[in-house]
Amino acid sequence: MKGFWELLAAYPALGKLSGFLVGVLLIVVVLRLIRGSLSRYVKSENWYTAKKVLNVLGYVLVILLAGIIYSDRLGGFTVALGVAGAGIAFALQEVIASFAGWLAILVGDFYRTGDRVQLGGIRGDVIDQGILRTTLMELGEWVEGDLYNGRIVRVANSFVFKEPVYNYSADFPFLWNELKLPIAYGSDYSLTTRLLVETALEVVGDYTEKAGERWAEMTRKYRIEDASTEPVVTLEATDNWVEFTLRYVVDFRRRRSTRTRMFIRILERIGENSEAVRISSATMDLTGIPPLQVTLNNPGSQGSKY
Repeated sequence: MKGFWELLAAYPALGKLSGFLVGVLLIVVVLRLIRGSLSRYVKSENWYTAKKVLNVLGYVLVILLAGIIYSDRLGGFTVALGVAGAGIAFALQEVIASFAGWLAILVGDFYRTGDRVQLGGIRGDVIDQGILRTTLMELGEWVEGDLYNGRIVRVANSFVFKEPVYNYSADFPFLWNELKLPIAYGSDYSLTTRLLVETALEVVGDYTEKAGERWAEMTRKYRIEDASTEPVVTLEATDNWVEFTLRYVVDFRRRRSTRTRMFIRILERIGENSEAVRISSATMDLTGIPPLQVTLNNPGSQGSKY
């Protein structure tokens, strides 16, 4: 043991390295103990955030430890960094931009884990936020509707500075959706309107009430119109039919399934009132072809008519 301490005294750099490694080991052990303790008290929905905070805390502590141990050498190290800084910044500009994007996401509250977003042209649910990249479970592409396609996409955080970030679920976790229905001319338009509104209240009545409460919070937070979240029906006369449009709010995760339920119930209600309300469809009228007279001219003949 005496020889070990003499070796450290003879080589100060080796002593500092040993101290740094021991310090890192202690930080890892302490953070693991804290993580094990928190797992019993933190709820499952907050466990992801707690783990991320502990990881960032570990990185910060390691950097502080290195700064304390090697404080006497920071002067020369700073000069070296200053000389090479321009080259490093140019070579790692995308990495630096992604790190800055990560800080902007944390501070600016662009989105959180579990939000549904469109980022960098990719639409999906955020399943992980890294220092350099955000991981999405992708929606759409070859799968229609708001359904997962099974593909995991990692988008550089620098995209928050380059393109718009669409968040479907941040302050207002509801979407306005529209359903169009062609109704034949001569139908009972007032009855049709009433059937659509009643069906919407039956299917999305709970969403309407909750969305109204959340929208009231939005009007207090932002300078925004106090829009109605109640179902609304509008109609437009076209060349072939009267087009009814039903506008309603729905949970952002249940847009497709709610639309299906809405269509089924509307068709059932129209079937119950088939004499007064009729669904229209595009039709084509075929007219007869007028008789044609063809004259064939042959050499040496007066011609023949058919």
